Amino acid sequence: MSGQIVAVYSLKGGVGKTTLAVNLGWAAATLSARRTLLWDLDAQAAATFVLGHDSDTSAAAQRTITRDIDAKKLIRKTATKRLDLLPADASLRSLDLAFHEIDSKKRLAKIANGLTRDYDRIIIDCPPGLTDTSDQIMRAADLVVVPVIPSALSRRALDVIAGHIAAKKGPRVVLAPVFSMVDRRRALHRAALDTHPDWPVIPMASAFEQMTEYRAPLGAFAPHSSTGVKAIAALWTRVEQALNR
Repeated sequence: MSGQIVAVYSLKGGVGKTTLAVNLGWAAATLSARRTLLWDLDAQAAATFVLGHDSDTSAAAQRTITRDIDAKKLIRKTATKRLDLLPADASLRSLDLAFHEIDSKKRLAKIANGLTRDYDRIIIDCPPGLTDTSDQIMRAADLVVVPVIPSALSRRALDVIAGHIAAKKGPRVVLAPVFSMVDRRRALHRAALDTHPDWPVIPMASAFEQMTEYRAPLGAFAPHSSTGVKAIAALWTRVEQALNR
């Protein structure tokens, strides 16, 4: 069986998307012992930075999409066993234009499927927004994890994504909403959680912010008994169950 692809995507920025992607990559590699690739497609290259690599100036990331460069040649090892990285760089800022010029709706899916021969799980850190890039990712992914801050605007963004996907022809990708950056001391957050008690919950925790200081996934430097690591582990269990279905 070839590997499966999990996209971490949000219409909005600032919802913990990259944090979630990096930690799910760690969970796949460490907790499930999967050969895992984190593919950073966000031009900010935050996931690339957290996993210990600096974005270069070669504009190579976009050239993997145009196939001027074999994506496999850019893959880098990380400090986490079984977790590799396909890094981002600033060239991804014009990725939408590249997809438009290529005029191939399944270009990213074809590249990703080629990578699944070497990896059990591919986690894609997606750029925010409804764009040609997000459409490409939706066609490639087996599951799309959507972090949602417990607020009306963030939940509205999820509805927009669902409506956009429903309007598209072809297979329907599975959306997996996750409450992100949850502070149970706030009444607004508690009320939101009550409306969707079955959604996984990732708490607001200072340890997540420390990932950029350690340049590592949470599980690499925090005790496995910590609240954040437990939440990531529980979410990954749900993700694996959804993929197995």
